[in-house]
Amino acid sequence: MNPYICDITSFDMKKPFVIGICGGSGSGKTTLLKKISSHYGPDSVSVFTMDNYYFPIEQQAKDQNGVVNFDLPTALNKAALVNDLKKLLGGQEIQVKEYFFNSPPNKNVMLTIAPKKIIIVEGLFLFHYTEVFEALDFSVFVDVDMETQLDRRIYRDQESRGYDVSDIVYQWKNHVTPCYQNYIHPFKKEASFVYRNDKNFEKDFLSLIESLSKKPMTIK
Repeated sequence: MNPYICDITSFDMKKPFVIGICGGSGSGKTTLLKKISSHYGPDSVSVFTMDNYYFPIEQQAKDQNGVVNFDLPTALNKAALVNDLKKLLGGQEIQVKEYFFNSPPNKNVMLTIAPKKIIIVEGLFLFHYTEVFEALDFSVFVDVDMETQLDRRIYRDQESRGYDVSDIVYQWKNHVTPCYQNYIHPFKKEASFVYRNDKNFEKDFLSLIESLSKKPMTIK
């Protein structure tokens, strides 16, 4: 048997194996999530994205200059998030609106997420929310230098959100960086695996899959 292939048959359907993915904005969490999902296959993996639990913009906190700050733990509906995650881990199907920045709530698509053998939970506050962190069997911290993260953020926010560079840089300095320093980076040492999303990403991905192949396939 290939040492880099995890034996899916060893998963207990009643106790899904929960993988958490965390990292700063622009670190490549979504890309890694897709790679893991592709590796194990769509029939074995469900994805739970914490971004889908953002409160509407009118309920978001604003900074001293009146600019909405999405990079705070209070930006998400933690109660609904934790409740849905518990249901999913308990074997129940859940429904949640897929969240897109700048999209009116009534335009967001309703997603149905079914429990599967592997559940991947992805989000900025994965470690900060104790209830979420304690539900994980394996956690991954996606690590990349801040300059690269900013470059990716600028590209993404210009292309998909229509933001001006000045607005992106303002948010980066006043919201994103403090969020990373306070709620994300301090937990790096708590991760089961640190995934370097740089020139070593392919090597690290193989190492990550090898590490997962050695884990008992049951939830805590």
